[in-house]
Amino acid sequence: MQPEAAEASPARREVVLGDGNRTERAAADAVTCGRHPDSQYVELAVEVFAMLADATRVRIILALRDDELSVNHLADIVDKPAAAVSQHLAKLRLARMVTTRQDGTRVFYRLADEHARQLVADAIFQAEHTLGGIPRHHHTHPTAAR
Repeated sequence: MQPEAAEASPARREVVLGDGNRTERAAADAVTCGRHPDSQYVELAVEVFAMLADATRVRIILALRDDELSVNHLADIVDKPAAAVSQHLAKLRLARMVTTRQDGTRVFYRLADEHARQLVADAIFQAEHTLGGIPRHHHTHPTAAR
């Protein structure tokens, strides 16, 4: 998640998190690889998981995986009021997981990149493992999930 940056020194910067709180983070170029246990990206990864720790937001990501949709269409798909979906979309937008396109008075939402799509797909695959047996995504049939 790449929160909005505010003015700060080159080595550190203040960022606005998805929940509206402000915090200071090390500059992105301070570590060459974000996959080390001591990387500054670990805390940001936790914030990404926290953003996706809501069933409605996961359903929104799944609905947007192949298409851009309006708030009302998303509300129908996830079976929630449009106002609630709009608030979830605002959080996902602050987290830079979704972006918008305006067409006249209508606003369409789409995933900002493939990472949220892949993260949610992998979480669903992991969830399938909790059911026991061979998960559907491990089947070699051409119509399998992967």
